Amino acid sequence: MDKRNFIKTLGGLSLSPFLMGSSSKELLSLSNYLPKIENDEELWKVVRSHYKLKDDYINLESGYYCILPQPTLEYFIEHVKYVNYEGSYYMRNYLIPNKDRVTSKLAKLVNTNSEELVITRNSTESLDLIISGFPWKKGDEAIYAEQDYGAMINMFKLVAKREGITNKVVSVPNHPKSDEEIVALYEGQITNKTKLIMVCHQINITGHILPIRKICDMAHSYGVDVLVDGAHCVGQFDVSIDDLGCDYYASSLHKWLSTPLGAGLLYVNKKNIGKIWPFFASGSKDLNDIKRLNHTGTHPVHTDIAISNAIDYINWIGVKKKEERLRFLQRYWSDKLRGKKNIIINTPEDIQRSCGIGNVGLTNISPSKMAQLLFDQFKIFTVAIDGANVRGCRISPNVFTTTEELDSLVNAVTELSKYNT
Repeated sequence: MDKRNFIKTLGGLSLSPFLMGSSSKELLSLSNYLPKIENDEELWKVVRSHYKLKDDYINLESGYYCILPQPTLEYFIEHVKYVNYEGSYYMRNYLIPNKDRVTSKLAKLVNTNSEELVITRNSTESLDLIISGFPWKKGDEAIYAEQDYGAMINMFKLVAKREGITNKVVSVPNHPKSDEEIVALYEGQITNKTKLIMVCHQINITGHILPIRKICDMAHSYGVDVLVDGAHCVGQFDVSIDDLGCDYYASSLHKWLSTPLGAGLLYVNKKNIGKIWPFFASGSKDLNDIKRLNHTGTHPVHTDIAISNAIDYINWIGVKKKEERLRFLQRYWSDKLRGKKNIIINTPEDIQRSCGIGNVGLTNISPSKMAQLLFDQFKIFTVAIDGANVRGCRISPNVFTTTEELDSLVNAVTELSKYNT
């Protein structure tokens, strides 16, 4: 369905395709207005047609923010109009029940209980809430990796100064021999003072997927809580929070789920809700109510509503089918470059240890220079990574990416590998 026909379809709806009239406020599924496509090749052509892409460059940097497909975007714009139309009436009467509906739908997507899940603005907010709100005592210890995201590392450092805890840092190898090697890294740092381990479900700079369930089982055997940074996971591959066995899980929905900017989630196992201090005080007297941790004041509620449409869109594609496509795209380019002279693939070769994100570096060119040359000479947009045992460019294609575009990347990196510096 092209944009013109989709907008024409929208014209038959009420002011907001999420809301059916001022009294019922029922969910309308976006998937009802998308075509059923059995052939995979045709599906990906239609999916690409849903994205408005710049002709100036090939966008291989979906890791920061995955742009919205036009169907989701059109719904989001209608939500903005509707909330503006109803104003305070909407905020006082429908903000909370509609957010609860979206939360329930999101909980189903990630396979967990809606009473253990809240919608936040991003992973940083979710993770930092747990790190800062954890019931620390002087002398407690925390463990994280140097490959973790900087905002979380900075929060651990802040808490160390404020609460007198000790941070212990591990370094995750880019090419582990086994899951047990990863588990042992964290286990080797545990003492009787260890209270919390933070671990990436997927390391953002390499795309490396870690064995979360095994890490959680190990940590729990020592009585240690596990906070999982799943910033890039929800919407990139099939995530089942309940199967991971973690205590806390966070993700940014404006990445691979392709919601509007400013949407994330936080899962807190019900046994832990009562011990976490919130960022902002709420009026709830129930310490075990997860909404106590989610008081943010007035915020862009139309973004929350659009999460429902983003879920409709990924369900229309199929979560597993999207995962398979993204993994195929990553392996399409990385397998062609792996083992070539002067080229280093910083993403594990084991197909189950990665999905859509990969990282490639050059021994003859610095990451920053490589990213600059890819853009200036080959019109390929990506991001340089230089630190934490990773030197290269992160490559994060999306469902709109074609193999022809990835051939351009392969040819470009191959040419750069021949440069004399």
